[in-house]
Amino acid sequence: MEYEDFQNLYLRLKYNLAGVMFFSGVFVFGVTVYFMTRPRSVYLVDYACYRPPDHLRVTYKKFMDHSRLTGDFDESSLEFQRKILERSGLGEETYLPEPLHQLPPRPSIAAAREEAEQVMFGALDNLFAATGIKAKDIGILVVNCSLFNPTPSLSAMIVNKYKLRGNIKSFNLGGMGCSAGVIAVDLAKDMLQIHRNTYAIVVSTENITENWYFGNRKSMLIPNCLFRMGGSAVLLSNRSSDRKNSKYKITHLVRTHKGSDNKAFHCVYQEQDDRGKIGVSLSKELMAIAGTTLKTNITTLGPLVLPVSEQLLFFVTLIARKITNNPKIKPYIPDFKMAFHHFCIHAGGRAVIDELEKNLRLEPIHVEASRMTLHRFETLRPVRSGTSWRILRRRGG
Repeated sequence: MEYEDFQNLYLRLKYNLAGVMFFSGVFVFGVTVYFMTRPRSVYLVDYACYRPPDHLRVTYKKFMDHSRLTGDFDESSLEFQRKILERSGLGEETYLPEPLHQLPPRPSIAAAREEAEQVMFGALDNLFAATGIKAKDIGILVVNCSLFNPTPSLSAMIVNKYKLRGNIKSFNLGGMGCSAGVIAVDLAKDMLQIHRNTYAIVVSTENITENWYFGNRKSMLIPNCLFRMGGSAVLLSNRSSDRKNSKYKITHLVRTHKGSDNKAFHCVYQEQDDRGKIGVSLSKELMAIAGTTLKTNITTLGPLVLPVSEQLLFFVTLIARKITNNPKIKPYIPDFKMAFHHFCIHAGGRAVIDELEKNLRLEPIHVEASRMTLHRFETLRPVRSGTSWRILRRRGG
């Protein structure tokens, strides 16, 4: 082989090698970008609830006797509260904070702080004990409490108590009612997409001490009968090592906000009555608004989780109603039992659970967990202007 042949062979190999290196670089760059920008899996590692001590338990009889002895309620209001209690779905094992057991009741900011510390720290102590996670490992903290927002904030109280690290991403949500729990989880999930290899804690509670109504307006007496003391703490992680040990993987979250509608905006409203007593008023339109929001959520959630057969039935019925404008054609409610084995319905009252059981065509066994939560542990969390859905996929099936 002559010198020119060697030279031609060298040039060919040289150009081929450059091409191979170029395309290899592009491939490696593309793979790197994909793994850097793809949504990270977020796992619900564990959760813990706070159960108050037995001496704070309030039975029906104790509630009614105490309400009468305070002298704040007339006979009509006392009878109204008795009827609401009978229909509420609450049992004899719910709890109220210490100041409301006293005669006369002694609500104050100091007492409200004590309640907040008791509930939040109690739930967090249980969570840390169950998971073995150290406080310094927490990178994100989200606290939600609708009606009690002191300074320093509730999240600052937790940072101070557990000496969380100085670069923690801390958030405090207020005024969002029962939707705040799901919004807080969504916020933590979004933060876990940005910050790598860390943990997030979501603490959800409501403070009863300074939010008890001592007047006689019926719409503002309902929360007294429905809501009680309690809280929870949830540990979330984006660490791949937590995949096997986590209880759930968070997959979808859908929320429909009706705040632009004046009726929805005012359906749960904190205000003063004619005597200047502060309370939360629940309007008669609340369930109708919740039903409308539910339909919107179903339309949004359906394509994400339902099998094709259910989606087709829903779509065909929708088109038929639009084309024929026939009111006799009822909207098709998809069978969500084909997508989920378990349902966790907001335990905001028996009427809420009954309505969802009816609209989603569920069996009593599907709503038993929510009914028992309401019966034993109901905590104050009034719906304001939005309804949320949280979809958790059980790990291991």
